[in-house]
Amino acid sequence: MRYHNFLKWFAVSSTIGMLFILLGGALVTKTDSGMGCGRHWPGCNGQLIPDVITAEVLIEFSHRIVTGVVGILIVILAVWSWRALGHVRETKFLSFMAIFFLVLQALIGAAQVLWGQGDFILALHFGISLISFASVLLLTLLVFEVDKKYDTQNIQVGKPLKWHTIGVTIYSYIVVYTGALVRHTNSELVCLDWPFCDNSAIGLPTRFNEWVQMGHRFAAALIFIWILYIMVHVIRHYKSQPVFYWGWIISFILVLAQVTTGAIAIFTHLNLYIALLHSLFISLLFGLLTYMILLVFRSNRSS
Repeated sequence: MRYHNFLKWFAVSSTIGMLFILLGGALVTKTDSGMGCGRHWPGCNGQLIPDVITAEVLIEFSHRIVTGVVGILIVILAVWSWRALGHVRETKFLSFMAIFFLVLQALIGAAQVLWGQGDFILALHFGISLISFASVLLLTLLVFEVDKKYDTQNIQVGKPLKWHTIGVTIYSYIVVYTGALVRHTNSELVCLDWPFCDNSAIGLPTRFNEWVQMGHRFAAALIFIWILYIMVHVIRHYKSQPVFYWGWIISFILVLAQVTTGAIAIFTHLNLYIALLHSLFISLLFGLLTYMILLVFRSNRSS
């Protein structure tokens, strides 16, 4: 029992660490610190440890250190979970996914430093890190499921909820990509009004950056409406299954917070703390949606 409690704490620490990697990457992008260490990797400005510390160097080098340390934790968690929970169907798959996508995001980050990448490729970086985060989060939830304090095995899901869950989770990844594209194309403040680009002259965007910004806003509006619809459906039909009932209520709260911080970021001209909260909420939302998918595929009913 004590051994299992250690695994719980270790899993929680690894999940929080992955959040720091996600937010650290967002901080690097939002502060334009990606070249803080120049074209050097894994060293910084030609040194293993830089002796000249600027704000950009501190942010970029700290992000690399956090990624390295948390990467080791995730490898340990994956192996530990494989050995302790290998009998749980999803464990081995999630262990592999956590490590694979953590390494992939690190390689893309290194490639950007060494050779540079286009905006559309860079926008994938956050999304790939998000998959690794979701895998670690799901491993953590599997660890806590072992106590069986709440039933996540004998659940029943109808086809409408099943397909809505799959669809909105896949679509949420598109929303994440469009948001990352906004950052990497420097389109954050191309539209200073909200919800439209120019509230005094509503019309179609006329420039590429406006299309990127408004495309993301449209994508965010659609996922807000979609999750609202799912929440209402679940409240009506799934009161007897608390994991779905509360899961979708929390999902709506997160998407509401994500949309709200997106709007506030525009009004405050990209206040750094608001922008980081914006990234945090979409990360938590994506993680929760992937857990809903895991539960859906355990369903004993498909009608």
